[in-house]
This record gives sequence, C-alpha cells and structure tokens, in this order.
Amino acid sequence: MNKEKRYEILKRLRAENPTPKTELHYNSTFELLIAVILSAQATDVSVNKATDKLYPVANTPEAIFA
Repeated sequence: MNKEKRYEILKRLRAENPTPKTELHYNSTFELLIAVILSAQATDVSVNKATDKLYPVANTPEAIFA
C-alpha cells in the first residue's frame, strides 16, 4: 500500500468519524498506551477491570518499574 492510498483511507475514516472514542479507561497518554497494549490480548471490559486496579498504584513508567 503506497503513501497516497494510506492517506486516502485515513482521510475517509476521519471524515466518517472525526472524533473517535474508545471504551478503554485512561487519564493520560501513558495509561492509554498500557490499555491498548493489553487490549491486543483481551477484551476492553477485562482490560478496564485490570487497569482500574493497576492505575491507582502504578500509572507511570516509574511506578510500574518500582
């Protein structure tokens, strides 16, 4: 797929849905990244259950590392 075709696809998607929403719970871009990574292996519902418990204690890279 060339650059022009990718651009056209994204342009059409944006026109159809200019402000897409997600069911994932997050308050920062880092939290969204973690949720998206987890959602590749699980449902959004189960990811939200896990991250609702994870984020209060570890919602930054430093907190997860610690």
